[in-house]
Amino acid sequence: MFKKMQNIDTAFRYVRSFTLVVVTGSLALCGFTLYKSYQWVAGAQSKVFVLANGKVLEAYAADRKDNLPVEARDHVKTFHQYFFSLDPDEKVIQTNINKALYLADASAKRVYDNLKEKGFYAEIISGNISQHITIDSVWLDMNQYPYAFRCYATQSITRTTSQVFRSLLTAGYLRNVSRSDNNPHGFLIQRWTILENQDLKSQSR
Repeated sequence: MFKKMQNIDTAFRYVRSFTLVVVTGSLALCGFTLYKSYQWVAGAQSKVFVLANGKVLEAYAADRKDNLPVEARDHVKTFHQYFFSLDPDEKVIQTNINKALYLADASAKRVYDNLKEKGFYAEIISGNISQHITIDSVWLDMNQYPYAFRCYATQSITRTTSQVFRSLLTAGYLRNVSRSDNNPHGFLIQRWTILENQDLKSQSR
């Protein structure tokens, strides 16, 4: 009888140990599954799918600070391309200038007003002149806010009989503003000045 009780006790301990192992393993498996599920959900939420020209493209969400220098440079480039890309058409000029002025403060408006008073835009229209700009580089100081920048570019001025290339160097500062359709990068150029704008070469057409 005593030996039988010992066998029952031993069997009970074995069953209890086995049950503890199974329960512990189940809890560990559930915890691992939950962890991987949260990881998968977080990864899925950081992805955005964009439909472009009938193709599905995958985009990834990121903090703005990760792309801040890239966005700042593109903002500076976009402003200069709008402001200095001109054709002999009053509507084209006004459209480009209006787009540029959404990206900068009153300092850019002052430069525009001065050029307009001097008859610069009227001369472009009457002389059938086209002006285009190539951005060579944009220097940024992201260590201090507002962010200082310098834009190095080359202007191409096409007249009826000649083509002139001019160097262009401008400087200013960038401050953060709300994003909008007119200002998708969320920056505003302030204290913008033209430091250099001189002829490089001229050639006949």
